[in-house]
Amino acid sequence: MSITALDGKRFAEMVIQGANHLSANAKMVDALNVFPVPDGDTGTNMNLSMTSGAKEVKNNVQEHIGKVGIALSKGLLMGARGNSGVILSQLFRGFSKAVEAKAKITGKDFVQALEAGVETAYKAVMKPVEGTILTVAKDSAKRGVQAAQKSDDIVVIMEEVLKEAKLSLKRTPDLLPVLKEVGVVDSGGQGLVFVYEGFLAVLKGEALPVSSDLLPSMTEMVNAEHYNNVQGHINTEDIVFGYCTEFMVRFEAEKTSGHPFDESVFRNDLSRLGDSLLVIADEDVVKVHIHSEQPGEVLTYGQKYGNLINMKIENMRQQHTNIVGELHIAPLSNQEQTPKVLADYGIVTVSMGSGIADLFKSIGAHAVIEGGQTMNPSTEDIVKAVKEVHAKKVFILPNNKNIIMAAEQAKDVADEEIYVIPSKTVPQGLSALLAFNPSADVDANEAAMKEALQHVKTGQITFAVRDTSIDGLEIEKDDFMGISEGKIVVKNKDKGQVAKDLLTNMLDADAEILTIIYGEDVTAEEVSELTQFIEQNFEDVEIEIHNGGQPLYSFIFSIE
Repeated sequence: MSITALDGKRFAEMVIQGANHLSANAKMVDALNVFPVPDGDTGTNMNLSMTSGAKEVKNNVQEHIGKVGIALSKGLLMGARGNSGVILSQLFRGFSKAVEAKAKITGKDFVQALEAGVETAYKAVMKPVEGTILTVAKDSAKRGVQAAQKSDDIVVIMEEVLKEAKLSLKRTPDLLPVLKEVGVVDSGGQGLVFVYEGFLAVLKGEALPVSSDLLPSMTEMVNAEHYNNVQGHINTEDIVFGYCTEFMVRFEAEKTSGHPFDESVFRNDLSRLGDSLLVIADEDVVKVHIHSEQPGEVLTYGQKYGNLINMKIENMRQQHTNIVGELHIAPLSNQEQTPKVLADYGIVTVSMGSGIADLFKSIGAHAVIEGGQTMNPSTEDIVKAVKEVHAKKVFILPNNKNIIMAAEQAKDVADEEIYVIPSKTVPQGLSALLAFNPSADVDANEAAMKEALQHVKTGQITFAVRDTSIDGLEIEKDDFMGISEGKIVVKNKDKGQVAKDLLTNMLDADAEILTIIYGEDVTAEEVSELTQFIEQNFEDVEIEIHNGGQPLYSFIFSIE
């Protein structure tokens, strides 16, 4: 069967089938993670993200492919979880943007949309790492462009796209040494292959393949959170921009005739002048929100395209804050309830355990999202928590590398001013929260909280779900592993011994305070034994102990 034009109804079938195929193989994608800890969730995150997009598509099935694409983009955006899910959402956000004005698309339109998705996804990652889903998407889109030059049959083009996606996936271990060391392909890239297999099955009218021919045998797979390699390369700079600047530009033909308005160029140019940038444009106007140190330069740049309207500039350094809190007044009978007053600041954090949640609340968090290693909260979950805080400015502490991108995406879609503090562990989140000062301005707090991340070391004790060899250690299933700053450094069948060995490795002459957060599988006797060991061997270290109640991780250590 030859298809030279793709409409919305068939594309909707492709999306739904792609989501179903990914869902059926999500556990296999999880199993492709690199380290043997029990929290590999790339497949889970991609599945939940794609399912959210497919659900929105099901509610908006129509002939016009552009409108179906808009529904897909919206669903993916709000359902995106983890780095892999966010990147997947960006791939199809760019795709959908490229086709939104079209009722049907040709083969050339299709591959151009794939390339637009790749461009959007790469922009979403501050420092893209090759050998990931990004590479698989890029290589397959490029092959699609080549195929479209020879054929206008979308079936043939999609066959070539999928073929190259699989070949690119096979090459990922050559680009990421950690994949080659363990003997697996990239998990996010494998997830995308499953989606593309679903697409092609619909186009050909055939049954889905039972499994991918690229998966290694299950004995070779290891289970862990490898996708954090992407975000592990992100370095956030602490730059203070003091003026909250908002304005609109109404386009003027005489100004845009010489240099037509291009939203991406406009956004990129403004990004050099500040942060917290939001640009929304249509045919008549562009709206801008930015924090800048030179608001005059920002306005001058905007004037190149038309007249400035609805301008507002606030000096954030001069804004004084009140005590954080909300005014609650009990409703009177037959009278309207008094609306809650917006607090100046709010703090949203992510926790994996009731004890850790209580600990965050006790030191100032206003909303705690349940989630973490095995269940990353979605963009929508984060946005809901932000709104519940009911504050003008909200700080988000993800406490997991795989949640940072969803938090950044929430910043883009929420109405509130959001500041993401890129905490990668619970100890980092606690340290950042303790650095928060309600009497300081937003820039000072952002800088102080980010600085606090650098002064804490994190250790974790968990168990291996598979046999593997990594970082020079031969690890057997059910071994306990000691992880220091993300790297497995010790292992043993005895949980207590691993804890002692890990602390011996991490506690140095500079260590002053050790916070022990013990999990749901730890007994009082084990805590007591570990405490005695520390007191006998590290007498100058002050110890704090909390029952975190967290799953999967027997101990979480914070060293300052």
